[in-house]
This record gives sequence, structure tokens and C-alpha cells, in this order.
Amino acid sequence: MKKINYLVPIVALIATLGTACKRYLDVKPLDAPTELTYFKTPADFKAASNALYSGVIALRPVNGSNIYSFEDSGSDINGGGYGWPTVLSQTDIYWNNTYAYIRATNVVIQKATEYTGAQSGISQYVAAAYFFRAWQHFFLLQRYGGVPIVTTVVSLTTPVLYGPRSSRYDVIKQILSDLDVAIAGLPLEANIASADKGHISQQAAMAFKARVLLFEATYEKYVGTATDFAPNQKTVDNTSAYLTQAASLAATVMDYSDYQLFTFNGLDSLASYYLFTLDDNLSNPLGLTKTANKEFIMYNVYDYTLLQGNANITHTGGGLIPTRKMIDMYLCTDGLPPSVSPVFKGYNNLTDEFQNRDYRLRNLVEIPLNKYWGFGSSNGANYSLANYINLFNWPSFINAYYPNLASTPSTSGYLNRKWVSEAPNRADYTESWNWPQIRLSEVYLIYAEAKCELGGGSISDADLNLSINKIRARAGVAPLTNALIAPYPSLTMLGEIRRERTLELYGELGNGHFQDLFRWGTAEKELNAPAEGFVVQYNGSPTQAATIINPYTKLAVYNPKIYSYGVDPANGALYLYAPPTTPMTKKNYLFALPQDQINANNKLVQNPGY
Repeated sequence: MKKINYLVPIVALIATLGTACKRYLDVKPLDAPTELTYFKTPADFKAASNALYSGVIALRPVNGSNIYSFEDSGSDINGGGYGWPTVLSQTDIYWNNTYAYIRATNVVIQKATEYTGAQSGISQYVAAAYFFRAWQHFFLLQRYGGVPIVTTVVSLTTPVLYGPRSSRYDVIKQILSDLDVAIAGLPLEANIASADKGHISQQAAMAFKARVLLFEATYEKYVGTATDFAPNQKTVDNTSAYLTQAASLAATVMDYSDYQLFTFNGLDSLASYYLFTLDDNLSNPLGLTKTANKEFIMYNVYDYTLLQGNANITHTGGGLIPTRKMIDMYLCTDGLPPSVSPVFKGYNNLTDEFQNRDYRLRNLVEIPLNKYWGFGSSNGANYSLANYINLFNWPSFINAYYPNLASTPSTSGYLNRKWVSEAPNRADYTESWNWPQIRLSEVYLIYAEAKCELGGGSISDADLNLSINKIRARAGVAPLTNALIAPYPSLTMLGEIRRERTLELYGELGNGHFQDLFRWGTAEKELNAPAEGFVVQYNGSPTQAATIINPYTKLAVYNPKIYSYGVDPANGALYLYAPPTTPMTKKNYLFALPQDQINANNKLVQNPGY
């Protein structure tokens, strides 16, 4: 019988957390002879536990190397085109690498049972192994649905090698069981030594479990068995129980004082930018360092000297290109979206749509006619040359931003700033700010969404104030209340909470917005419309974007010949692409199992539609 590929052995015993945090695709599974050598002391278990962090996708890879090539193509384009799974593939690195990391977790767990020393000396590291085993199985569940559950160090004779897939419901049960073990054994954040910050805390495991529970509850509610290869294996409706647990866990994490929303010393108008680029004291005009950020609950640790990010994010903005739909989702200062807000200024002038708007929008993209620091050692920020807060006295080499609608038909006109460092010597591939995997904002969002789902689409103002209204306050917009949206039939409370999640977590969680659309069952509606960019026609007349000349290039900002699909007659926005040639369907909620795995094990059933 042929050996199944997910058994590639790995024990990457790396002593430091920083060294372990390499990008997912860069880590090659290692051979396992060292299993006989290590696991003699607590330090060996710590080293093995640290190595498991390398299995967490870290800095957002660009140009299609992540789970999906693109975020929501109706909201965000990563380099152009549409990027959901459509075809069979012979192999899949995400299948192989993920099972390799699961094997590494099982090695640690097994060796703990053989350890003759005091279990108290290794319990934290074993608990971390359970956490990462859950993390990796959840990654597989989101990508493929039900998969083989592997909880032992397998060999060529292990039955799971040649057995069928487990149902998604059994996979979830295993994930939750592993997380319960992790929560019981991990230390509280307050008890993690300064030198070990970045290690998994008990609260991080609780927050991740809340994420898993919310995902599965809503997936079962809105999608059900439509994508399941084994639809008859579900016997219990888990929705209400999972939502209740998710809200309870989120509330518990919210109560810990160890975590706080990041504020920029009273300048919250800039907080949602510097939260994601905070590095050393030269990375921001207030001279703050990473220690000022108490919002990240789980994160990958980077350092300019010891471990740089090794990703082209500062130059490209992580490959994010926000589109018309995404920009229009951001709120106005009155807490309402542009579609109904009386304070929205429209699109006539280049800067109109940015007035009276959410700070997160103003920090997400470069606002036309404003100046911004460049990147890299030659023109990184030098805050002593200018008062950045008031945008005065800019150095002569800094030009104002003008959109480019004249050279590339896939350019929306919105230039992303999220993740783009201003720090000197932080050019492409040298970024060294930490990368969030779970942060307090998400926990607030989990709480609000779970409460609203449990309430049948309703949630109290008190629960909103406990959670997402804290995020909105930092964003400079009015709180969400039942009275605020009551006059507008187009707005629902659940819709506004989902909006808040989309805005707050944009470009994070390893392209997580795709998974949100899938678990909400709305992907077909959201993804099958053509993506759009800047508005060039408004109220029957050309906008400033359509007529202005860039004073630096002496060229028109907009060339209609470039955009062959023309303009949307409904809103005057540029079409960036035609509708997708292969429309999104329920089939595309899951990837196909790689064909080499099915060839090796004929009991593996392919996902529907492939």
C-alpha cells in the first residue's frame, strides 16, 4: 500500500520562539531521528513546543500564496481577478504541511506520556501542543470540511492512514476537546514571563475556542449539510449551545485586564494605523514601542535584528486593493453607512467621500491630496522634520497622493496603507512589527455576533456597549444602538454587526473574510458581482477624479480607454473586471481534496461537485 502524503514526519526542535515564527510555506518538514534524543528535560519540551508556532500562517503572503489568492473580490482585490477554489489539484501543500504539523504536536503529546520527570515541569508545553493540534485541524476543516482526525504519531500500519474521512461534526468535537485540555494547562497572560511574551496564554486558547464555536454554529445554521460529504452524520443541533459557549468565553476574555484596545495616547484618529505598524520608537511620531500594544492576544513575534518578516508588505500593502464596495461599507461619523447617512459628502471631489468618515477608512487607504511617508531607508519617516499629527512642514521629497486610473485596468484608485510601515530601514522584506492572529477587537465582535444570533437578530444596547461600541468609539463613529438603525429598513442589527467585523478585521486572519462569507452562506451573493473602483460619474456629471491632472506627472488621473468594462450606470463607479466566468456556488465553500491523497487511500471521498 502506498504511504499517504500527510505522514511526512516532522520534529522541528527550535529553541527560540522568534526562530520558530517563519512563514508557513517557508518551513520544510524535517526528518524525525531526533525524537529519540530530545524530550529528556523540560527545556526539550519547551523547544519542541516553540517549534509548533512555525505552523501558524504569519505575515500575510502576497500574490496568491495564502489559502486564497484574494479576499472578497466584491470588497477587495489582491492583485486582480477572482480567487475561490474551482478545480481539482494533484497535490496541495496546505494538506501536506498541516498534517506534518499535526504529527509534530502528537510527538510532543506522546513523549509527555513517556516522560519520567515531574509533569508540572512540562504541562504548559504539552497544553500548547493540544492547542496547536486544534489550530491545525480547524485550518483543515475550514479548507476541506471533514478530514481524517489524527491524534497519534502514526506509522505505516496505523489504520487512520487508510480509513475514511471523519465528518465535520466529529472534527469539531475533537478540536473543542483539545482546546479544553489546552485551556486547563496553559498559563494566564499575567503569569507569562516578559522574555516569553508571545507564547500561547490560557486566554488565547479561550478566544480561539470562541472563534471556532462561532464559526461552526453559524456554518451549521446557514450552510448546514449543503457542502458536507457525509450529510447524515449530524445527529444533534449544536447551534444554540455553540453560540452560548462562544459568548461566554468571549465575555470571560473581555473581563481580563491584561488586554486593552490600543489607543494612540489620545490620538485615536491614528490608532488603527499604528496598531499594525508599531515597532521601535522610530516607527511612530509618539515614540511608542511594541510594549504599548496590549490588544494582541495571540501574535507572531518579529524583530528587525533577530527575525524580520520576509514579506513584501510595506511596498504593496500586503497586496490589498480595496474596491468600491469595501470603501462604501465604512461608516460615517454618525454611525450610519453612506447609503443612508445625512452627513455623507458624496463623490464629486477627490476628498469628499473621506469626510465625516470612520477613522479606519482614513487609515486604510491614502486619501487623495494628502501626504504620507514612503517606505525604506531612503525615505522612511523622520518625524523630526515634520509635525506628522498636523501634516505641517513636510520634507520636499514627499508628494501628495493622487490616484492612478490611467495605467492599469485592475487598479481601483484606492492605495492600501494597512501594514505599510513608516519606520526607517523597514523596506520590503524587513518588516519587524508583530503580526496579530487573535486580538481583543475580534473577541468583542465574537461576543456581539453570538449574542445577536442567540437573540434571533436582536441584541441589547447594553451588550453592544460591552463589546463593539468600544471599537466604534476608537474609530470615531457613533455607537450602534437599536434606535440608530430603526428608521432604516435596509439596515438590520445582524447586518451591522457583520459589517463591523468586516471593517475591523479587513486583511487579517489569513484571508478570513472568505470564511465569514462562507459561514454566513452569503458568498454567492457577495462574490458574483463585478468588482468596482473609483466613482467617475456622480449625479450626472464627471467627478474630479475623471477630470483632474496630476501635478507631478502632468498626466490625467483617469484614462477611460484603460477601463474596457466601462462604468456602472447605477453608481458611476469604474468596472474593474467582468463578472467571474466561473460563478461562486456552494461547491466552492470547500477545496477539493488533493488527488494524490485519494489515489493513496480509496476510502477518502471527494467533496461534492469536484
